[in-house]
Amino acid sequence: MGAGLHIGLIGGIGPAATIVYYQRLCDAMRARSAPLELTVVQADIHALIENNLADRRQAQAEIYARLIDRLAAAGADCAAITSLGGHFCLEETRALSALPLVSAVAPLDAFFATEGLSRVGLLGTRVVMRTRLYGQLERTQAVALDDEIDRLGQLYQDLAVAGRCDTATRAALIEAGRRMVDEQGAEAIVLAGTDLNLVFDGQDPGYRVIDALDVHVALLADLASGARGLDTLRD
Repeated sequence: MGAGLHIGLIGGIGPAATIVYYQRLCDAMRARSAPLELTVVQADIHALIENNLADRRQAQAEIYARLIDRLAAAGADCAAITSLGGHFCLEETRALSALPLVSAVAPLDAFFATEGLSRVGLLGTRVVMRTRLYGQLERTQAVALDDEIDRLGQLYQDLAVAGRCDTATRAALIEAGRRMVDEQGAEAIVLAGTDLNLVFDGQDPGYRVIDALDVHVALLADLASGARGLDTLRD
């Protein structure tokens, strides 16, 4: 086992996502009996939403790069974006970044394959659902409710900004997952939006749910504890 890394998180997108990343990373490190070195910087969720919807990748990457400079100055060894929707400009950010970026998307393909899943349904931002996780899944087919992407994406955006979920939104998103299972043969529903824990935590929707956040946190905890090094990561 090597030396653990100082993890840098770009948070704020949204607040609830940042909190759950922190909580689950602390829990994962406690389970590993390892100390956690962590620095979090605050991004603006409203700027992210505007840039995401307008596909202004370079503009958002430049915002991220300035935040990553702060993480580097604080001693972080790597950086991670606490939002799958916020990964829409990952390659543009990587080109500007002062630190290695730990993608939340790249580990999912391997995880699904390990779990024996051939078809998964996606819930998240409009872009995540429309692009099927940015087209980065090679071994597992992703499906989404194409006729509902705008409505579901708006529901997700609203709960992410608010940092809370009302009863009607919860019911709509759980039902969307059920439709992908029943109508499209999804073997599991992937929470491909970090704030979706507000919808599904403590619920039993009657189908398998995989929180992409947990896969990302497990990888970050491996890096933070020294169980893995940055050289083992796939872009």
